[in-house]
Amino acid sequence: MEPSSARATVESALAATLFSEPSGRPNALVMFASAVVFLSLHVAFGVFGDATGVNNLLLALGFALSGTAESLPADRRRAAGVLRTAAIGVILGLLVGIATAPEIVVGV
Repeated sequence: MEPSSARATVESALAATLFSEPSGRPNALVMFASAVVFLSLHVAFGVFGDATGVNNLLLALGFALSGTAESLPADRRRAAGVLRTAAIGVILGLLVGIATAPEIVVGV
């Protein structure tokens, strides 16, 4: 297989996954519940602990974006793909932030 055709295959598989039909309410419910859990953790650590990091907020945002993408109607593939890409970007940004400036992200 030529390198250009392998790259095209990877790009088409990625596009097919990101811009696929939203998977519906059960997956959206799990994503929204995860967002609520991370938001609750952030509030609990703020009230009962001395944590000032933004990691739980960013995870909650990522899960909320993903849940929103999965709860869209079946004909909204492009919007779902944009929301999924944004969710991946938020979580990757969190990982990069932890690797480069952990004192800001984690609050160490």
